[in-house]
Amino acid sequence: QVQLVESGGDLVQAGGSLRLSCAASGSTNNIDAIGWYRQAPGKQRELVATVRFGGNTDYADSVKGRFSISRDNAKNTLYLQMNSLKPEDTAVYYCKAMTTRMGIAFNYWGQGTQVTVSS
Repeated sequence: QVQLVESGGDLVQAGGSLRLSCAASGSTNNIDAIGWYRQAPGKQRELVATVRFGGNTDYADSVKGRFSISRDNAKNTLYLQMNSLKPEDTAVYYCKAMTTRMGIAFNYWGQGTQVTVSS
């Protein structure tokens, strides 16, 4: 199993920056991909950015050019650098890790961290 703990959420003004962190523990060697998702009030949870085992990254169109995902394997920590924040970025941000064991995929979620962007 994989345990994930997010941190770094805060209240920030539009145009500002934040860096979120996700500390992973447990069976981290089995992680195939790890990423950030977010859920705004009244909306479905959506992909923000992911990074695969080989290093390939994917971003939602709405955050391309503003957000950057990175990981520190030595610290088992995933980061999300968020720049030029907009009020529509307001959401709870979740870290998700995906593993595969005996051909079965498993998803692990953190508890989330609140990001609020004021206009």
